[in-house]
Amino acid sequence: MPSSRELRERMAAVLQQYLALDEELRRAESHHFRVCVFGSARIRQGDPVYAMVHDLAKELGMLGADVVTGGGPGLMEAANSGLQDAHSQKVRSYGLPLAVPTIGEPANKHLDIKSMHSRFSLRLDEFMRLSHAVVVAPGGIGTLLELFYVWQLLQLSMIEKRVVLMLSRRYWDGLLSWMHDQVLAHGLIGAKDLDLVRVVDTIEEAIAILGPEIQAFQQARNRRAAAQPAAARAVADATKAAASGGTEDEVREALQRAERALRSMQNDDPPPAK
Repeated sequence: MPSSRELRERMAAVLQQYLALDEELRRAESHHFRVCVFGSARIRQGDPVYAMVHDLAKELGMLGADVVTGGGPGLMEAANSGLQDAHSQKVRSYGLPLAVPTIGEPANKHLDIKSMHSRFSLRLDEFMRLSHAVVVAPGGIGTLLELFYVWQLLQLSMIEKRVVLMLSRRYWDGLLSWMHDQVLAHGLIGAKDLDLVRVVDTIEEAIAILGPEIQAFQQARNRRAAAQPAAARAVADATKAAASGGTEDEVREALQRAERALRSMQNDDPPPAK
């Protein structure tokens, strides 16, 4: 029987492999801007908050953004159905439902892509991997867990910077006041940590912040696509120069052109001149 140490070493190796695959998957799925929407499963249709989340998701879909939720009922359903009501063939409604028998929370019927999870921790990581921005609607303990998870990852720079919007000042002001008057006052966070989240009251406020983020992402994606043929040609030229026995200077120049072309894709710079 393996020892405790051996099992821990095997677990560490598996986790490293998981993290590497997770990063590869993140890059493979980074062609669309995605907004992760957190919120209560208990708020149902007919509530003004439900309508707001639905209509916000619809607006996001019309701007070309995907939506990611926990895939369950309540405000998750509101966001997923709102996105589908945008009637855009270019966007996708993601859901990450929990496969936990004790919860008994069925997936909603408005998901284009569904990824079941049996562990909260892996589900939280996938939320972060898939999303480029986060909207936190009113919710309970689960929503607070999700809010503070993304908040701490941003605080520690463990994920890329992203917009985090909290819907409804009336709902969140008590929490934010406590964070300021108690947590900040005791020196347990920095003043800049409170700037990592923003509060909005209307769809218009949310879109005014998220719209430019979506547009910038799409423009950068288009620039990368435009630079790709030039990069492919430069790499092919460098390979040809090395294989055909070109001079050292010819090979070096071809490699430098290929490196510049590849950097232009990574940095969203214009394609290098021929």
